[in-house]
Amino acid sequence: MAADTRVLEDLRAAILRGEFAPRQRLVEAELCEQFDASRFSVRAALQALEADGLVERQRNVGARIREIGIEEAVEISEVRQVVEGLIARRAAERANDAEAEGLAAIGREMHAAVAAGEVAEYSDLNARLHASLRDIARHEKANDIIARLHGQMVRHQFALSRQPGRSKVSVWQHQAIIDAVVARDGDAAEAAMRAHIASVIEALRAIR
Repeated sequence: MAADTRVLEDLRAAILRGEFAPRQRLVEAELCEQFDASRFSVRAALQALEADGLVERQRNVGARIREIGIEEAVEISEVRQVVEGLIARRAAERANDAEAEGLAAIGREMHAAVAAGEVAEYSDLNARLHASLRDIARHEKANDIIARLHGQMVRHQFALSRQPGRSKVSVWQHQAIIDAVVARDGDAAEAAMRAHIASVIEALRAIR
């Protein structure tokens, strides 16, 4: 991996893991030391992350982590509702038997995590399920859109996952998506995904 690409991916991963707080300044000299990189590589990474909506630049201040408010998070989720609905439909149309069984296995693990009260594990499985659907759908443009939106939503998705009782609601929504894809029912898969993200939007609005 080229040095510039490594720095970009490492910095993006750190942001998505929550190692930087919203509105936190990103000082180039400190980032150079943290990621063992040249100032040129760090600057290129910040420019790329600005294009992705994770970083913003302010005059006389420099780069900082962009804060996503609830209203913007709702708008992002409305876009996700459409695009991920398409992904679910395509996954249902294109899944082979092994891929369908893989989704079913994730569903079983999600139910087990909810029963055990393993919120972090459930959150990881949630991410795995959506990533698997994108892989199965094999829709490059839709995947590109979701990848860009995902980074902007990580903090809010984490907050939602910590809401009491949220996983007990969403696990059955995810099960409906899985069942529809396994049945190769594109209409039902898209409808189930849209219903799930509508629930996410409702939950976001409730925490304003």
